[in-house]
Amino acid sequence: MSIENVKQYLKRVGMEQRIMELAQSSATVEEAASAIGCRPCQIAKTLSFLAAENPILIVTAGDAKVDNKKYKNIFHEKAKMIPADQVETYIGHAPGGVCPFAVHPGVTVYLDQSLRRFEKVYPAAGNGHSAVSLSLEELETYSCSAGWIDVCRGWCLESDTKNDNV
Repeated sequence: MSIENVKQYLKRVGMEQRIMELAQSSATVEEAASAIGCRPCQIAKTLSFLAAENPILIVTAGDAKVDNKKYKNIFHEKAKMIPADQVETYIGHAPGGVCPFAVHPGVTVYLDQSLRRFEKVYPAAGNGHSAVSLSLEELETYSCSAGWIDVCRGWCLESDTKNDNV
């Protein structure tokens, strides 16, 4: 079970107490924000793609959308999301619970600049009823991120978001 893998991984790094198992669904940005009690933009949604036929994850802010031109400038090909029925096979987590922790070997994780406006974000923790509360530094460390990229549009840089510690 995917959440069990995430629990084991976060336990090894001393972060298992941050996992929230939620009574209501957290499978979409809106549902997760409602269940946690934060703004939708603070949800760290994890999107799965194939880049040069290799699985990658891009963690973005909840209000961000992938910009195809920016994506192509970085990965040198058109954005190709992994079909929903194949996500678990490639990544190790099913849609609704995809997160950047305890993924299959060979999956590369990137963090999008849209997240940098927050001190705290909430990625899923392996299923559609979970989340984990992390600082950006913790997200970067525990996701084993390959780095920060800029592939999104549609998000707003708000002056007060750095103080948003819901």
